[in-house]
Amino acid sequence: VRVPGMATMEEPLALADAVRRHGAPQTLVVVDCLTLWLTNLMMPADPAQALPEAAVVRAGEALCVAITEAPGPVVLVGNEIGLGVIPMGREVRAFVDALGRLNQQVAAVCERVTLMAAGLPLTLKEAA
Repeated sequence: VRVPGMATMEEPLALADAVRRHGAPQTLVVVDCLTLWLTNLMMPADPAQALPEAAVVRAGEALCVAITEAPGPVVLVGNEIGLGVIPMGREVRAFVDALGRLNQQVAAVCERVTLMAAGLPLTLKEAA
């Protein structure tokens, strides 16, 4: 059994392009993590560079296309932050909503989706 190569990368903003650049039939691309990527898009160090909601949605759509077109396996890691109490601040609520939308976008194009809770896997979607 041949184990595919693994490419890890640090790409704070252009994630779809990075998946395209590094994807190969025998290469496992690990994206860790979607939550940090979204944070970089919505809450950069320079607030003037924050993307508007429509641009964030388009970035998620571009990522989904890159995942779908990837010639090799892609594993995505992200956080589920909408299961607890959501703080009252407008920006925080917007972020929680945006992450929920991103998780839904990505889950729609992935073959498998697993939620980890207390170190236990909960299969949300399996390959057909």
